[in-house]
Amino acid sequence: MDIRDAVEADADRLAELTGSPQDVMRNLVHDRTVRVAADEEAIQGFVSYDAREETVHVTQLEGTEDVRDRLLEEPIRFADSEGMAVELLVPEDEGGTRESAETAGFERTGTGPTFEGQPTVRYRLDPN
Repeated sequence: MDIRDAVEADADRLAELTGSPQDVMRNLVHDRTVRVAADEEAIQGFVSYDAREETVHVTQLEGTEDVRDRLLEEPIRFADSEGMAVELLVPEDEGGTRESAETAGFERTGTGPTFEGQPTVRYRLDPN
């Protein structure tokens, strides 16, 4: 599995993975750092993140457990090189994503905001 930067042409597949409109995914590729996990056949998942002040914020994480685990390494590596922490909000009903965060060393730090009626859990990792 190769990990690479997303390009605008990936927006269709990202939209398929998330159920979001293609133009939303196209904007995501332009507005955030987006890394995709791809095999010979297709994109299998992606992570998007941005850095503000002293924290890297993971804004979206999609894929199977193995893919999510591998993709989470991307913002962690960036944060580590910049001396920053990493934060991730996970919908309460996404147990697999919570497991990936905990496996990567994230600690649950409380509740996050509600998105579309869904409560979230806040995770934080201080790699340094």
